[in-house]
Parts: sequence; C-alpha cells; structure tokens
Amino acid sequence: MAKIDLIVRRAKLGGKDVDVFVSRGKIVEVKPSAESLDAGDATVEEAFGLTLLPSLTDVHVHLREPGFEYKEDVESGLRAAAWGGFSNIMCMANTKPVNDNGSVTELMLEKARRYWPKGPRLFPIGALTKGLKGQELAPMAELAQAGCAAFSNDGVPVESTKIFRLAVEYASDWDRVVIDHCEDPYLGVGVGVNEGEVSSRLGLPGQPDVAEALQVARDVLLAEYLDLPIHLAHISCRKSADLIRYAKARGVKVTAETTPHYLTMTENILEAEATEYDALAKVNPPLRPEDDRLAMIEALNDGTIDCLATDHAPHAGHEKETEFDVAPCGITGLDTALSVTWGLVRDGVLTRETFLRAWTTAPCKVFNLPVNTFAPGDPADFFLFDEAEEWTVSPSTLHSKGKNTPLLGSVLKGRVKTHFIAGKKIV
Repeated sequence: MAKIDLIVRRAKLGGKDVDVFVSRGKIVEVKPSAESLDAGDATVEEAFGLTLLPSLTDVHVHLREPGFEYKEDVESGLRAAAWGGFSNIMCMANTKPVNDNGSVTELMLEKARRYWPKGPRLFPIGALTKGLKGQELAPMAELAQAGCAAFSNDGVPVESTKIFRLAVEYASDWDRVVIDHCEDPYLGVGVGVNEGEVSSRLGLPGQPDVAEALQVARDVLLAEYLDLPIHLAHISCRKSADLIRYAKARGVKVTAETTPHYLTMTENILEAEATEYDALAKVNPPLRPEDDRLAMIEALNDGTIDCLATDHAPHAGHEKETEFDVAPCGITGLDTALSVTWGLVRDGVLTRETFLRAWTTAPCKVFNLPVNTFAPGDPADFFLFDEAEEWTVSPSTLHSKGKNTPLLGSVLKGRVKTHFIAGKKIV
C-alpha cells in the first residue's frame, strides 16, 4: 500500500462510520471505522461523526475580476467557494475587459494560484463572441489554450443562429462545450420578474416563460442537427424541462442545469410584505410560479436536468438598494447553496443520489473536471459537514463580498467544518 499521508477517522458516509486513507492527494481506501488504528506518521483528522461529502463543482459563477472587484474578486469568490464546499469553480466571462482573449484568462488563473494555491480550482469560461456582443466569434483556440474549460456568451443571448452554430462547431474542435443563456432577445430581456399575475399586480413588466423555452428549442434542434453537445444554463420553467426531456429521449447531446433558487423560491417572494419590490429577489431568468418550481424538482430528480449550479452573481449593496426596474439581476449563492440543497435532501424533496449527481459527477462529466467518488485513485476532494449546525444568513456570515440574497435573515441548517482538496486542508 502507498504511504498514507492523511487519515480521516469516524466520518459518516452514507449512514456508516468510515475511515478514509489518502496518499499523495488521492483516495487510497475507504473502510469501516476501526476501534484502534496505527496511523504512523500520517496526519489524522478526527471527524467525530460529522458527515463526509465529496467536494462540489459549480459550473456557473461570476467572480467579477477583472473590472468589478468592488462586487467580488477571485480571492473572495474562492474563499466563499472553499467554505461552501466547492473544489471546482467555473467562472463566466462578463468581466471588464471581457474574457475574450488569453491574457484575461491567464490573469484569472494567476490570481487563483496566488490566493488559493491549494484550491478551490478555477476553470475560466471563455467568451463565445468578442466583447459578448454576439457579432464576431472570440478567438476560441487562444482561449482554450490559455485554460478556458468552456465557452459562453453568458447573460447576453446570441441572436444569430449562424454565429451560435459556428461557435458550437469550433468549440468541439477543442473538446469544449458551449453554455447557452436561453433567452429570446426580444421578449423582456433581463426584466427580473415573471410575466403573469404577480407582475400584473405589482405593475412591473415581465418576461414570459416562453422567452426561455424558445431558445431552448432552438438549441435542442441545433444540437441534434450538428450531433454536438450544448449545455443549457439556469433552466427555470416547465416548458424548458419538457423540451429537454423530449430531446434526451431522442438521444440529443443536450445537458442542463438549474439553481437552488429555482428549486426553493417562487415569484410570490416579490409580493411578500417584507420584500415587496425587493431587488434582492431580482434574477434572470426570473423566479417562476409554483408549478415551475415543482417541475424543476421533478426534472432534477429524474435526470432531465443534469446539474445544479449557483449562478453566483454578487453585487454591491448600493446596486440593489434602488428601484426594482433599474437594479441589476443576480443572487449570491456560493455560501448558501450547500445548506439549501442539503435541506431538500433532508426533507425528502431530492434524493441523496440526485444531490451527489447534480453537484459532483454530472457537472464533472459534462466539462471534464476532476471528481471524487471515494473510489481508489480519485482526487481526495472532500469536506466534513455538520448537518445539525444552524446559522443565520447575514452579511457577517457570508464569505462572499456579495450580500445580495433574499435569504438574508433566514436560518439555515448545515455548515462546512473542514475542507480538503487533493488531501490538503484549505479551511
């Protein structure tokens, strides 16, 4: 057996007490806890019955650096990721300058190495078009060689299907996947509230669910025609889920993600007495009615939706403390996603298998990222989790610079106590 560097003792994994043996950053063995153990010169981490979970992967994060460091930067964003249980972070290209050339990609990676040399690992997402303007393809070869793990036009819908097709084809040459923000560019782009009864009562312009579904349909048809993969970002409504389910039944190479807020919140939060016109709940795509929330849960559990992602979108306080129609869209999520989604497992809404697939194996398979399944040879990426610890969401308990979440003041259950990446303790 390889020389053991780290032993985690008496951790709960799948309801059983186990000891985990790590060597050179890899899992060597996981076996039932022994009464006594000769650890030799290995580091021993006593779990004392804490839950052992593999580190999570988030394929949709906004770290804001370069250009918007007052909202978030690489150091603070990865700190939130580390405490949130994430080992792999994919960050979007809507920075200033846009990540549409290799020098911006390299800057992001250098900041990650400088501030978090042991991880979390950062995987930049390159811009799909220059300046995210949708008019000319970005230099995808240069971006891939610089370290971009995928391509996306982020929150700016690509109006031209011709350009989008070329992007999907060129990305495949570099074994990369295109991530599409599905939003018809003419139907209420970024208004932040669903078109329906709530928007009517509040007197706000809304975006219909069909604005998302139309673009999903286009991408599904294109993926089938090209026989190439396309990943659909932050799916929020039943119409989209039905289209994706239909596509998968036909063998189309389409994958999709949703976010914790589409599983747990509805548009009604905008009408609640304490949060009326509250821009903290303004997000794109907007929060939908209860039927769509239930559809997202169903689609995640049955595998129609492959992954969970936070769409972590930090903003400064003053940017949200303004009129609803001018406030930016976005909810910060790296700090809260684990507690929120594990709560759904605890309540029987999601299965444990769905949770693990959506946060670990599925996203890593789609984007070819390292993943820990606790099999020998897997990267020793895991954290110890106190399922019972309660904490209040407040500016002081969030590690991200972004405090913009409608969960402020809520009491959540479950907290990361210790996190290891490649066998090294990072928090």
